[in-house]
Amino acid sequence: SLTNFIISFAPYGIFGLVTPTLMTVGLDTLWVMGGFALTVLTGLFIHCLIILPVMLRFLGGINPIYHLKAMAPAMLTAFSTASSSATLPLTMKCVTQRVGVSRKVGSFTLPLGATMNMDGTALFECVVVVFLAQLFGIEMSWAIQFSVVVMALLTSIGVAGIPSASLVAIIVILQAVGFPEETIGIGVGIVYVVDRFLDMTRTAVNVFGDSCAAAVIGKSEGEKEYYPEVLDEGIIT
Repeated sequence: SLTNFIISFAPYGIFGLVTPTLMTVGLDTLWVMGGFALTVLTGLFIHCLIILPVMLRFLGGINPIYHLKAMAPAMLTAFSTASSSATLPLTMKCVTQRVGVSRKVGSFTLPLGATMNMDGTALFECVVVVFLAQLFGIEMSWAIQFSVVVMALLTSIGVAGIPSASLVAIIVILQAVGFPEETIGIGVGIVYVVDRFLDMTRTAVNVFGDSCAAAVIGKSEGEKEYYPEVLDEGIIT
């Protein structure tokens, strides 16, 4: 509740950061931000609807459509709350009852995944750094871009499962690759303007990724009775 109280004042601070920037560079920045948001969403959808389903099929022999339907309630809750930690109880229920993973596997992999398996967050952090570099005319060599990917993977592990927590990790990455301090403040403020919807989407992707990992690990442990509740409901035929 204290975190939410502090976050409630964020729009006022963001307004103060973004307004001078828009006055300087013009309203064309809004179109650029729209392109940035579309790029993030495209990457998240490719990861959620192509990469993770391929992993399910080839590593676990699991029908990805079945799995997506089984996890729909948890993904909807994750999208609504933008918090993987708040969604964790429902994620565990969906994975154990609707997917059919044992509680032994689910209770170990899902809490661990909610903290460490932030694939959507890592993708978002990489796109933000490249976007801000292009926006402010900062050149990034291939070596720096590779280091950004590595740092995004590492920092996403420690990101708290609360709304907009990844912005803190982004500040760390920007400082590490040498962005000017004033640019970091303005850049993060600009990103925050469109971050809410992106945060909701990447949280849903994070939760789906956790469930995919749990299902594949369950299969590797010899579990076979998957999707019992969903089949009983007649959702899957």
